[in-house]
Amino acid sequence: MTFVLGLTGSIGMGKSTTAGLFVQRGVPLHDADAAVHRLHRGRAAAPIEEAFPGTLVDGVVDRAKLGAAVLGKPEALKRLEAIIHPLVREEEESFVVRCRREGAALAVIDVPLLLETGGEVRCDAVLVVTAPAEVQRERVLARPGMNAEKLDAILSRQMPDAEKRRRAHFLVDTSRGLVAAERQVGSILMALAGRPGRGAAVRSSSDA
Repeated sequence: MTFVLGLTGSIGMGKSTTAGLFVQRGVPLHDADAAVHRLHRGRAAAPIEEAFPGTLVDGVVDRAKLGAAVLGKPEALKRLEAIIHPLVREEEESFVVRCRREGAALAVIDVPLLLETGGEVRCDAVLVVTAPAEVQRERVLARPGMNAEKLDAILSRQMPDAEKRRRAHFLVDTSRGLVAAERQVGSILMALAGRPGRGAAVRSSSDA
């Protein structure tokens, strides 16, 4: 039975880099952010334009326009999530079914708001990618178009890192550099080797 590992972490923590380390080792991975990008070009485009007129450009959702339409507007954000989340969930479910059918021992689902949305119930264990707050802010504020106000708005929607770490079965600290992150991922894979999927009671502090 496929063991489902939920991969999550707040903005700027290095989640995408960590996800890539699993892919490099041949682990199948479903990226919720990538699914959203696909949906913005496909099934979600029309309903998003209907809910937020003017956000569609050449048949594709313009992320900047959409972001401006929902940033700091909780009700607007809820409307958007009601459109996109069920579609992403469908893709995730299809991915897990395919992994089980193909006999994969491990499958990773990369979901930014996994814990905030109660998604841990769909996983056998949760991996939280983390880094010190000062490292996080430095990374995010270096991004084009980002500022402190936008960052604070994003963080207000995310569970505090300390709480995420408390709920995690595994941690990867990306502040130590890529080689250290690779070692941590390798340690996690060794810990999970041979673990049965669904409902497995895994509890480890593989943060070395």
